[in-house]
Amino acid sequence: MANIKSARKRARQADKRRFHNMGLRSKMRTHIKDVIKAVEKGDKKMAIATYSAAVPVIDSMVNKGIINKNKAARHKSRLNKMLKTLAA
Repeated sequence: MANIKSARKRARQADKRRFHNMGLRSKMRTHIKDVIKAVEKGDKKMAIATYSAAVPVIDSMVNKGIINKNKAARHKSRLNKMLKTLAA
């Protein structure tokens, strides 16, 4: 543990931020898993609805700096690809 007052504060802030970011990351992963589950069930209507809900969440994680924009694009692309195979 840090001895200097400012370093102790910085450690507290880092912990607080880490827990906040963990919650946001978990929220994003849950939305992604919801889309995957809907695709695996073969429910096209539900899959499209969950995908539509997941995209803004993924985009907001980029704006908050939780994930990189390329990672977000990769997730959206793969989920969309799953939806396209479901339609065929």
